[in-house]
Amino acid sequence: MAIWFKHLAINQRTKSLIVLCSGLHFGARFFCNKFNHGIAIKDKGHVRFDRNLIDMFSLHELLQQCVKRRSLMFGNACHGLAIHLGLVTDTITCNILINLYTKCGRNDCARHIFDAMPFRSMVSWNTMIAGYICSGNDLQALKLFSKMHQEGIQMSEFTLSSTLCACAARHASRGCKQLHTVAIKLALDSNSFVGTAVLDVYAKCNMINDACLVFEKIAEKTAVTWSTLFAGLVQNGLHEDALCLFQSSQREGMQLTEFTLSAMLSTCASLALMIEGIQLHAAIIKCGFHDNFFVASSLVNVYARCGQIDKAYLVFADRRDKNVVLWNAMISSLTRHGNFLEAMVLFEKMQQSGIPPNEVTYLSMLSVCGHAGLVEEARCYFSLLISDQTVEPNVLHYSCMVDVLGRSGNTDEAWELMQRMPFEPTTSMWGSLLGSCHKYRNIGLARLAAEQLFKLEPENGGNHALLSDVYAASGSWENAALVRNYLNDTGAKKDMGSSWIYAKGTDAHIFG
Repeated sequence: MAIWFKHLAINQRTKSLIVLCSGLHFGARFFCNKFNHGIAIKDKGHVRFDRNLIDMFSLHELLQQCVKRRSLMFGNACHGLAIHLGLVTDTITCNILINLYTKCGRNDCARHIFDAMPFRSMVSWNTMIAGYICSGNDLQALKLFSKMHQEGIQMSEFTLSSTLCACAARHASRGCKQLHTVAIKLALDSNSFVGTAVLDVYAKCNMINDACLVFEKIAEKTAVTWSTLFAGLVQNGLHEDALCLFQSSQREGMQLTEFTLSAMLSTCASLALMIEGIQLHAAIIKCGFHDNFFVASSLVNVYARCGQIDKAYLVFADRRDKNVVLWNAMISSLTRHGNFLEAMVLFEKMQQSGIPPNEVTYLSMLSVCGHAGLVEEARCYFSLLISDQTVEPNVLHYSCMVDVLGRSGNTDEAWELMQRMPFEPTTSMWGSLLGSCHKYRNIGLARLAAEQLFKLEPENGGNHALLSDVYAASGSWENAALVRNYLNDTGAKKDMGSSWIYAKGTDAHIFG
């Protein structure tokens, strides 16, 4: 209690509650205008609640306004008033307080109220579970759901869909199957909310066939249901299936949403479907989604993937207000087309416009330098990344920088960077370093990189073959023969490359 109400004091003479506020803001003005019969503002932001003039219904309305405005300070005051009015055991009052504290990020306070309730309704459980999910505490949400199930509390479609969201966040396929079974027992598996939530979990857990079966059983498919399956198919690389599903949805008159359009644009980009991309662009303009950042960035990606970099830039330039996602889409598109100088100029314009780069931006710029062989520029971008307090460098940034240094012959510097970084070197890093050592004949470092790869990929014969080539290129034929003999003795194999040719009217022909 002391934690929540350290700024509360009771005026015994007037029997009113005084709240010492740090400053008067719009919430206080609203409360006083709406409830001026029971609240008074004193100097320096003091708020006085007259408990003789505020009843339970007024308090509930006050609390709802606190929830709406995420006003923790006034919510604390109303909580204190609820205590003095003897309403802390009232279920409705407690439910609103739980909602208030979870919305304000104080799940600890909400749980204290929840645990102290003499009677918890279904709303109480649902609100507390939803609070945990909204704050990203999925494990606590699942634990609370389990407790609810153990106590025999009846579950609603909201309970199941909320808990399934927690399963989706944790990619918990086993938990999803259990909840799906509960939904079937309660005859809620065909419910739109529950079915869509189950579908989402299965899709995120790469169980796309199960997701499709759930989709077929949903009685009333909403735009969200269709969009969820679209996204699931795209995430699992089933772009052609996503395209067929989209065509079916249009025949059934499904309303287009920005999420659906973004998913379909991703499909068009992956399959390089220029005509379908143009048709979707027309639908985007017709539906008024051309101002949506994510739709615009997806559209830029489509045109770029289809080789129409000029059209991609027109979509990008058409947006006056650009966020970091749109800037990143255009920079990466220019990089893929080999327009390295234009990508670097665009990065400068992005900074000048006041948009701070994020981890994706830095990765794109390091990729630019890697493909263009710009070592000094890569060092500058990497130094900028390290000094940026808003971005945490990840393993991909280091991997890209190792590749840039290795490609340019700075193999020793690449090795030193791998030793300094706060991650364990990955297989791709060691492989990149080995390839660079082969190119520049750094035998000592090549041997070290190969030894690490042998531990990480013992069955990959390609690493042994590459080390053998390093020895052979440097004239160390004896060592080259030893590695080749070891490769033959262990049975490790090098993956053979192959070419696929599609002839009109025939199946694919594969040549090894």
